[in-house]
Amino acid sequence: MTSPRFVGVDLAWRDSSPGRPANETGLAVLDADGTVLDAGWARGVDEVVRWIDAWATPGSSIAIDAPVLVPNATGMRPSEREVGRAYGRWHVAANASSASLAWLGGRTLGERLETVGMVYDDGVAAVQPGRSSYFECYPYTTLVGMTELGYETRRPRYKRPDTTLPLADRRAARAVVCDDLIARLAALDGAAPPLRLSSHPVSRLLIDEPSPLVDRAYKHREDLLDALVCAWTAAVRTLTPERLQVLGVTTEPDERGRRATLLAPARDSQRLTPPPRPLVAAASAPGRDSGPSSSLQETRPSR
Repeated sequence: MTSPRFVGVDLAWRDSSPGRPANETGLAVLDADGTVLDAGWARGVDEVVRWIDAWATPGSSIAIDAPVLVPNATGMRPSEREVGRAYGRWHVAANASSASLAWLGGRTLGERLETVGMVYDDGVAAVQPGRSSYFECYPYTTLVGMTELGYETRRPRYKRPDTTLPLADRRAARAVVCDDLIARLAALDGAAPPLRLSSHPVSRLLIDEPSPLVDRAYKHREDLLDALVCAWTAAVRTLTPERLQVLGVTTEPDERGRRATLLAPARDSQRLTPPPRPLVAAASAPGRDSGPSSSLQETRPSR
């Protein structure tokens, strides 16, 4: 029997349209020992669904960096507010997502995954054994919530150039931070769960080649990096679910009983008080039966 796999999707929120292809989506898939089975990029929800369907096995977990359930017409979802409450000390916050946004590729992707037999995992209701499931994640909460990576005081500033630096130095400084993050991820071979960044030729290039300075090439690299972090988060979801918390657990369920939650790794000091409802263990795990925003905080960008 094929073991469950762990899929990461750094999704471009705007889908393709006539004459304008979507931005790149980073993709990665791991097996239970952290081996990278595939890694790369796709454009548009159709390509992303085909890739996921090809790699997912029964009981697989798919972590998506994009708003998946967006029940609110305007404003901000509770899960997004709670990102700031739990991780604001690490300068991590979330942008507001609502149905008023022009691009909601995550919602479209979730709907399409359900047409191929996958189900939404909100961390509250148990997923039926053997069913592949998808959930919403946010890579920054993984980077600061997993102690193995060593970000004790703030998140790594690898997304955007540091505007406090002279203009001529910003891209080089960003590349240094990104390469340091990659080195930390490359040291996770013995972590629980593991991530073996050097096990696939595409992800191996992250280690072997320095981060580029040109924005387009850098974004290409960053999308893959975030997809690998998402895939590792999916492994955490299944193999060590006690290391995550559910943000947005008090959200009113929709007509199908689903809550718009975000599953996030958390240190003890990042867990909300009072603690949210315990995270339901993933049915596919081997051996199982079943803060306010500020200019210093990094938010998930609209992609």
